[in-house]
Amino acid sequence: MAEVVEVESGKRNDRPKLAEALRLCRLHGATLIIAKLDRLARNVAFISNLMESGVEFTAVDLPQANRLTVHILAAVAEHEAKAISTRTKDALAAAKARGKQLGGDRGNLPAIAKQGARASVAARIAKAHDCASDLLPIIEELKASGAVSLRQIATGLNDKGIRTARGGAWSAVQVQRVMDRV
Repeated sequence: MAEVVEVESGKRNDRPKLAEALRLCRLHGATLIIAKLDRLARNVAFISNLMESGVEFTAVDLPQANRLTVHILAAVAEHEAKAISTRTKDALAAAKARGKQLGGDRGNLPAIAKQGARASVAARIAKAHDCASDLLPIIEELKASGAVSLRQIATGLNDKGIRTARGGAWSAVQVQRVMDRV
């Protein structure tokens, strides 16, 4: 058995991962398990073809659904997809009529990307500084209780269940960096 993760829109009919999952189900005589029925497809014809493919499928969000229910829900999903599309197009047309410029600034992307990178660095530095400030009292407490080396402080932080910013265990080098930061 295998797990196949589909990330394509239910609006599309060319779904390579779904085709792979169906192939595996046919080979193993397995049932296709899908997370949400309305994400599988928003097209009645597509659902009908899937039902005729010879592969049984079950939706986790609606396990009691039978063939009739699946057809009805597919028809509702298809109608909803068309309604969403119409509402979106109407809203964009209305915004454009009000003089709103649609779309992003595609002409100045490198400069905007540099601004974003600088803002990201500044945010990460501020977060690291805040984290170091929060850790300093605990480090001082560990020192007061007899931890003299960086390795002993790291062990003390790990023993207290305090994790690094990335969720890992503390090392002496990381403790030194925190102490240098504050």
